[in-house]
Amino acid sequence: MAITVWAIGYDTADAEKLARFWSDVLQRPVRDGATPEFAAIEVADGAPLLSFHQVPEGKTVKNRMHPDLMSTEFDTDAERLRSLGAIQLNDVRKGSAHWITFADPEGNEFDLIAG
Repeated sequence: MAITVWAIGYDTADAEKLARFWSDVLQRPVRDGATPEFAAIEVADGAPLLSFHQVPEGKTVKNRMHPDLMSTEFDTDAERLRSLGAIQLNDVRKGSAHWITFADPEGNEFDLIAG
């Protein structure tokens, strides 16, 4: 295979600040050299890097793509996300599926899924 996903990038007003939020969420360190212009964190061995790039414009619409985070300690992790600054947008139950949609401090949506 010639193509691989190397990183997933986030546009942001403050790269270091948003990287620190996601670092706390995923309990992964921010790479050395983080600045308001650029920062990155390793997600896990073999997984794409999360990179954060400062851009002049703010977020204006719903994400077309978002991360889904799976949790075996759903209620505990949902509370931890709230304490880190995530904003709960929705709580969905469909059959046996349960997830909460959150927004990070810059409004990027992501889901926490009970698993």
